Amino acid sequence: MKRAVLGAAALGGAGVGAWRWLSSRRTTARTRRAASRWLVVTVNRRPDEVVPGGRLPEPLARLGDAVEVRVREAPGGRGTELAARPLAPVPTGVTEVLARLGGEDPRQAVRRALRESRCLVETGEVLRADKTVTTRPTPAGRLVDLAVERAGGEGRL
Repeated sequence: MKRAVLGAAALGGAGVGAWRWLSSRRTTARTRRAASRWLVVTVNRRPDEVVPGGRLPEPLARLGDAVEVRVREAPGGRGTELAARPLAPVPTGVTEVLARLGGEDPRQAVRRALRESRCLVETGEVLRADKTVTTRPTPAGRLVDLAVERAGGEGRL
């Protein structure tokens, strides 16, 4: 009976070890895919208007060597695709949540730069959300202010 219990415990331990190993490999592959994912916006201008003389729009140029940028004509002659991806490692798990809440996720800076670049090229200025019109700060107003502040680095492009 002792041998059967010890055998079952050893087999269970080996199974848990194999499961952890496999799940860590999946997480690593997912992290690599997320890190190499391109973030893309379509700008309603010709490629030579988006990057005149090979110069990137100011918001993307500010990121410098922290991003890889690709510019190409959009399918069907519908403007220009402006794509970028961060070269810094992308956090995962709990650190990803903390980085996103703290505004330190490298993808947020790339998203914000792409949005601002599109606005700058298409309209000549970076459009911002209006300030809230409350006369005194309230707890709900602070939440709205926080959401508006973080909105540039989150969501869809």
